[in-house]
Amino acid sequence: WAAVLLILLGGSYLLSQRSTAPSSAKGAKARGGRNARGSGAIPVSIAKVRQGNMGVYISALGTVTPVYTATITSRVAGQLMEVHYREGQIVHKGDLLAVIDSRPYEAAYEQAQGQLQRDQALLHNAKIDLERYRSAYAQHAIPEQTMATQQATVNQYEGTTKLDQGNADAAKVNLDYARITAPIDGRVGLRALDPGNIVQANGVAPLLTITQLQPITVIFTMAEDYIYDVVTQRRAGHKLRVDAYDRDNQTHLAQGTLLTLDNQVDTATGTVRVRASFTNSDWRLFPNEFVNARLLVKTLSGVNIIPTAAIQRNNEVSFVYVVDPAKNTVLARNIKVASTDGLAAAVTGVSPDETVVTDGFDKLQDNVKVVPRKEPAPVPNT
Repeated sequence: WAAVLLILLGGSYLLSQRSTAPSSAKGAKARGGRNARGSGAIPVSIAKVRQGNMGVYISALGTVTPVYTATITSRVAGQLMEVHYREGQIVHKGDLLAVIDSRPYEAAYEQAQGQLQRDQALLHNAKIDLERYRSAYAQHAIPEQTMATQQATVNQYEGTTKLDQGNADAAKVNLDYARITAPIDGRVGLRALDPGNIVQANGVAPLLTITQLQPITVIFTMAEDYIYDVVTQRRAGHKLRVDAYDRDNQTHLAQGTLLTLDNQVDTATGTVRVRASFTNSDWRLFPNEFVNARLLVKTLSGVNIIPTAAIQRNNEVSFVYVVDPAKNTVLARNIKVASTDGLAAAVTGVSPDETVVTDGFDKLQDNVKVVPRKEPAPVPNT
């Protein structure tokens, strides 16, 4: 019996070893497969190289500057009687803005008119006497001296009437100055004086300020290296586009055209001032506001365009990682950037329809396998 028991125990041990060995091998193989996949391809974002047109831009910080700004002061002294505008109102050239007490100037004008009429009557009488003296002299009834004296009297009254006419015109001008009108179209600022106050002639403190808003300009600086390109385009009759963005350079405010360049380069900075004109039909541009100006100098046609996120830089060159579709590996390739508009760049060194990496550069190097990331599914509208 002891021998039989040993044989049974040995057989059960062999059976247990056979049943556990395959499962252990299978587990080892599974673990090996997971490790292989975990240490394999690196997930990256990719984009295709496309061919198209791209503009060459000059970007600079600019200041919104009105074409005209009028500081209105009174040309005559007196009490401010009426105000015919509201703060912030859009006024037009010739609109009545304010009225100064005109009674003293009306009286002065009447006096000048009366003096003119009196001297004109004296001139008329002197001319009649002169004609009489000429007839008498022709008949040798009076000496020549008498006629010459009367001629001098006529000349004297002619000069007096001219002086009177000038005084009357000056009084009329002062009377007109009592009614203050808008010299330009624009927006009225805050009122400085209220009705009832006494204003001085040509005083230092203005009554109001009018700023033209349509059209309006933006002044910015441009490096002297671009002067030749800009001048060449303008001589060819091309209108150069200028876009204005907010201070964060994110929101597009207005589109205009290059108006002119300054007549000299600032030797301290190597730049030239540029003025661009905007219609400002939606009032987006405000005087003295800081904006980012982008001047389109020229357009590059048929260039290779990639996202700017794909461009990597070191101390010497710019490069991108190009994906080999056959091996799913990447290879660094040097490029030259011809132009950029913020989100995309025109480059040389890549070909159309090639694929470049745009995100996931941390572990990339030549011949490393990559796998494209799946784009997130769009969120359905509810």
